[in-house]
Amino acid sequence: MNFEKLDVWKASAQLSAELYIELKDLRDWGFKDQATRSGLSIPSNIAEGMSRTSASEKKRFLNITYSSAAELKTQIWIGQKVNYLDKELGTKWINQLDIISRMLTGLSRSLTEST
Repeated sequence: MNFEKLDVWKASAQLSAELYIELKDLRDWGFKDQATRSGLSIPSNIAEGMSRTSASEKKRFLNITYSSAAELKTQIWIGQKVNYLDKELGTKWINQLDIISRMLTGLSRSLTEST
């Protein structure tokens, strides 16, 4: 499966790029690093997982991806609370992560059904 055609990969790669752009001037390097790394791991793990040959390996990577989305959601929430992130932008990203998480669940289910 060509991961680049997956809407979930496209959405998560776009979100990751937005994180890098928005946080580029943040002085709290630890927070910035953690948020951008968890954001980057979402499309990266989709790519790596969907490049695997077995459905079980693909699903394992999608589970890791789902966890990274939850991690990023937490970091965005905290970023809003400490005023690192605009509330409106943070809410938009959290909503995008909810959609991405549902898409990951659907993709994982489709792998189960196809085996």
